[in-house]
Amino acid sequence: MPHTFYAPDLNGPTYTLPEDESKHAVRVLRLGPGDAVVLVDGRGGVYQAEVADANPKRCQLRVTQTEQMERRAYFVHVAVAPTKNLDRMEWLVEKAVEIGVDRITFLRGSRSERRELKLERLEKIAVSALKQSGQAWLPQLDELTDFAAFIPTVEPTTTFIAHLEEGERTALSHVAAQGPGCCVLIGPEGDFTPQEIELALGRGIRPVTLGASRLRTETAALAAVHTVHVVREL
Repeated sequence: MPHTFYAPDLNGPTYTLPEDESKHAVRVLRLGPGDAVVLVDGRGGVYQAEVADANPKRCQLRVTQTEQMERRAYFVHVAVAPTKNLDRMEWLVEKAVEIGVDRITFLRGSRSERRELKLERLEKIAVSALKQSGQAWLPQLDELTDFAAFIPTVEPTTTFIAHLEEGERTALSHVAAQGPGCCVLIGPEGDFTPQEIELALGRGIRPVTLGASRLRTETAALAAVHTVHVVREL
């Protein structure tokens, strides 16, 4: 199977890989003139290409075929409070992209242990997962956003909050197929505060459950993404 490269700025019949990718293609993968590769631009574009110049500093590729992949018919958005251990968020981004997610928003709540977050490494992980899984659309990763500031920006009828407080909650699987897509809010390891839950409910956001087990933050977020896909494909 041809190796896949990420080409976000592809524009034209040829594409030159960045130096680090060129070195990997020529020195590690041993690609030479005429060898087939695949390019993806993260915006639905998938390009069959071949090596035109196997230069380890600027490997040039020639596009031979172009295909534009359509987005799925529904939108999957998860808004999650990042854990103190960043490795868990890296794992979440990798697996969510592999399964298929359109947007990940990182929330800063009252009980959040992580107050700052740099997206650069998470974006690289998302690109790697995109290439590995054969996806064509790179998800949007949002900067760390205060919970109170984020809530007014979402459509309440298709947004759901998963929390552990007492009260009636509906299984996400029963409501995830309503509307053109959905956004699921996942709290930090200490859960959302009662005030945050009240704020969300006051906006018309509905409470949901992901099952009987108490899940880690990153597991809950991934379970939400997977649940949406399963329900939509039934």
